[in-house]
Amino acid sequence: MNGKEKIQLPFLHMLRAIPADFWRLWYVGMVISTVRWLETVAMGVFVYQQTGSAFVVAMITMLRLLPMGLFGAFLGAFVERFDRRLTLAGIVGLMAVTSAILSVVAWMGGLEVWHLALASLINGCGWATDNPLRRMMMGEVVGHHRMGLAMALDVSASNASRMVGPAVGGFLLAGLGIEGAFVLSALLYATGIAVTLKVRMRIPASPGASAMFARAWEGIAVVFTDRRLAATMVVTVIYNVFAWPFTSMIPVIGHDRLYLGPEGIGILTSLDGVGAFVGAMLLAIWLTPRWHARAYVGGVAVYLVAQIAFALATTSALAGMALLVTGLSGAAFATLQATIVYLAAPPEMRSRILGVLSVCIGTGPIGFLWLGWLADWIGAPLAISITGVMGLLALGVTRPLWRRI
Repeated sequence: MNGKEKIQLPFLHMLRAIPADFWRLWYVGMVISTVRWLETVAMGVFVYQQTGSAFVVAMITMLRLLPMGLFGAFLGAFVERFDRRLTLAGIVGLMAVTSAILSVVAWMGGLEVWHLALASLINGCGWATDNPLRRMMMGEVVGHHRMGLAMALDVSASNASRMVGPAVGGFLLAGLGIEGAFVLSALLYATGIAVTLKVRMRIPASPGASAMFARAWEGIAVVFTDRRLAATMVVTVIYNVFAWPFTSMIPVIGHDRLYLGPEGIGILTSLDGVGAFVGAMLLAIWLTPRWHARAYVGGVAVYLVAQIAFALATTSALAGMALLVTGLSGAAFATLQATIVYLAAPPEMRSRILGVLSVCIGTGPIGFLWLGWLADWIGAPLAISITGVMGLLALGVTRPLWRRI
């Protein structure tokens, strides 16, 4: 047996051992992520064509993140009170209705920017429950000893959607108009609802509606007292403020600097997903616990360097190569983010602490506001570069903290 076979066989054995409920939840996550990226590109191009403002484009994307920062900790405590399966189905159903309404409004010719802003905010509320609800369910299905593999597979699905979603969004926008993108979104969500209702695993609801705020605060208090959790949250904030918001500028760079149409912008955006998918699959095969911290922090550092390279790129080929690197490094960060938190959190408080993680992810609107304002003032390329440098400086300053991970 050669070395390649020695690697593949244990990995395939681990895949076969994963319960069917995991794959159902995995599919739901892939659907939600595919629609998110499909609509991000379609909305971004539509909004920029309507307004000509990079700031407004960034704000539409930012609104999907805002509920995490505002309600993430409370949602983590809130979802403990209900049947997780039915709650997840209801949330996906709400997002399906939102996309369906937008398709009708667009078909009637009445779609405006504020409609997209409201829809982004509503769908952002659903996204804010992903860590404390769907990923929490995943962890309970596979067990803590397979959580790293589960998150790598989940991130692989998310990143596969980043390959498909943006490209499909660009082609649908060019060929059928934005209403075509929203019709496809609603149909995909419908399949997600059907699969969610087939999940057999049950997590008993925790009583105590009046104690929701107290329960949320308990989760926050644990994060402050646990060095590993606190350091992980700090790195998450750095990534979401200084790194990830640059993706909202890809349509702007593609349109103004690289002179691409909707199809080209969609393909360019999908290259980030290609790199991320490859990175997540490599992590699923080779990552071991002793590399968790290195992959987590190192992924953020490489991502920041790559986003600066993207901003400075003068050709589509160079920009695409930079996005491949952001995808590879972002996969390391995304895979280990929920894994480290899940494994470090007390079992009875995982939903709440994953809710706190959602709050840290929800700091992204600060980065989107900053980057959108700066891009309108000095241009998207320079704004992305400055923000990337600021992120590297923040990572350096906080080294005494994240070394604790």
